Amino acid sequence: MGTSGSGPLEGVRVADFSRVLAGPYASMMLADFGADVIKVESPAGDDTRSWTPPVDEHGVGTYFSSVNRNKRSVVCDLRTSEGLARAKDIALHADVIIENFRPGVMKKFGLDYETLERSDLIYCSITGFGSTAGAHLPGYDLLVQAVGGLMSVTGSLDSEPSKVGVALVDVVTGQNAALGILAALRHKDATGQGQRIDVNLLSSLLAGLVNQASSTLATGEAPQRMGNAHPSIAPYETLKTADGPLAVAVGTDRQFASLVRILGVPEMSDDERFKTNTQRVAHRDELKSLLEEQLAKRPAAEWSAVLSKEGVPAGKVNSIVEALQLAEELGLDPAVEMNDDAGPRTSHQVANPIHLSETPASYRRLPPLLGEHNDATFAALSTITSGK
Repeated sequence: MGTSGSGPLEGVRVADFSRVLAGPYASMMLADFGADVIKVESPAGDDTRSWTPPVDEHGVGTYFSSVNRNKRSVVCDLRTSEGLARAKDIALHADVIIENFRPGVMKKFGLDYETLERSDLIYCSITGFGSTAGAHLPGYDLLVQAVGGLMSVTGSLDSEPSKVGVALVDVVTGQNAALGILAALRHKDATGQGQRIDVNLLSSLLAGLVNQASSTLATGEAPQRMGNAHPSIAPYETLKTADGPLAVAVGTDRQFASLVRILGVPEMSDDERFKTNTQRVAHRDELKSLLEEQLAKRPAAEWSAVLSKEGVPAGKVNSIVEALQLAEELGLDPAVEMNDDAGPRTSHQVANPIHLSETPASYRRLPPLLGEHNDATFAALSTITSGK
């Protein structure tokens, strides 16, 4: 099956039959920590290979590149006997299988958990709405944001419901899939027994709604859109300054006292309307108006600097370019440049956010070209199968 990278998951073989985002994100997280991930693609390739623009300097779609580093790509046409046989070989020699086809598709090809009949296999299926009553529903992030309630609490009250600016449900689901696989690997280490893992977008979103879902269960009432405000804390939103919005995240009475002192209105902390967070939430509109009167005297960057220095959580609303620059200034090393030993290709990637002191993430393979590793992978499989 080839070599895997160093890391805590070295020696773990992953057959990745997933496409687009949630599954590939999960497998990339495993690959970053040493798992040997074989990305099994159709002759047309992962859908996101054609989701362009934008592209990098080599013409590779940045969407595909964002979740497919450290993997090998092989092409298996499951509609042909040869392609299906190769896919089954990969599946039979993997420790983990990840797939996100519609429920029933893998069974049709004999690649489902039950048909493979391996007690040591960890098999992770990712669906939109589960594999029973919701099996027929298409698992698109936008759709799940809509029917799962996220859009109902995103945007301002006088705007239409809005999606989050990235496919966040897919990302959260991918993280849940990776966590489930790690838990199953731990169990397998202890018992030798594999297991089936089912993760779906809707359940992942509902769990990710945390306090909003909790309040709904407790009160029976659906939260409303509040723009950038918080239902339980004030001031915890964006406020206007002389040149643009400033995010202010005041979570304690002490922070509020520091905020109004710095703004030049220390008496606000003794005002009965604003003494406690509960009172501030009840009078949030008046509070916002008074704070913005003072904030209008200086630009957002200046307020951010002085407030942060005094321990008041505040920051200007950055572009992603500025966000990456900030992370760099803070020494977080947010990006890595990967090079291709076999050619001139390079790829700039957002770094893995998990930092392990002894076995850190590694960046070994560029996001693969379609079928780039066919020859070496199938040759290795042939050797293993023949017992040579």
